[in-house]
Amino acid sequence: MAQLAGMSTDHYTRLEQARGSRPSRQMLAAVARALRLSRDERDHLFFLAGEEPPRDRPATEHVRPGLLLILDRLVDTPAQVVNDLGDVLAQNAMGKALHGDVSALPEAERNLIWRFFAVPAARELFPPEERERAARTAVADLRATCARRPGNARAAELARRLCARSTEFAALWGDHEVAVRRSDTKLFAHPVVGLLELDCEVMLSPEHDQRLIVHTARPGTEAHERLQLLRVVGLQDLTRP
Repeated sequence: MAQLAGMSTDHYTRLEQARGSRPSRQMLAAVARALRLSRDERDHLFFLAGEEPPRDRPATEHVRPGLLLILDRLVDTPAQVVNDLGDVLAQNAMGKALHGDVSALPEAERNLIWRFFAVPAARELFPPEERERAARTAVADLRATCARRPGNARAAELARRLCARSTEFAALWGDHEVAVRRSDTKLFAHPVVGLLELDCEVMLSPEHDQRLIVHTARPGTEAHERLQLLRVVGLQDLTRP
């Protein structure tokens, strides 16, 4: 086994007995190959050694059937499936009513981070006092994705386009803040139903490359009543005569 892993018998023995120095990532990968571990077993080996496992699973834009089934059943709350780069992959009717329908947009413009920094109308969905926090959260989340996927061309290209388009994004990108998007409470300034204070739940897929994002309002609150109104009006633009 030591020969298959490309190391000396003594080194392999000390590794098995938890003696000696902490194994490197290259050594862990070699052991995983030698033992013919599955991806899940390899990841567990890395975790046991205190290392982040390799992120070699390619991101996919194909929404998993289970996520679509859940999305279809959320008829009274805004929800959408987003990948870890911020690309919107699917929306339910309430998600379209809250965030806008992105299905007719060019593929490159269906990205939440791109829309926030490059599309003024999308940014106006957030009250002015919420925009700085929303901006920092979006940039830090993209940083975390780039760290999980070093060398990923799509992630690097998105960051490059955003830096060229938005001085605000470029400044925040230079701060090197890293934070994965998590559950939170958010304020939305919807042009039809007004201010909405919504609880945001983020459910991750096992590979963390797709997220089901759901916004709910607490029963009995004004936001809950306004969300019910939003369900009635849907995508109608009541601001037009």
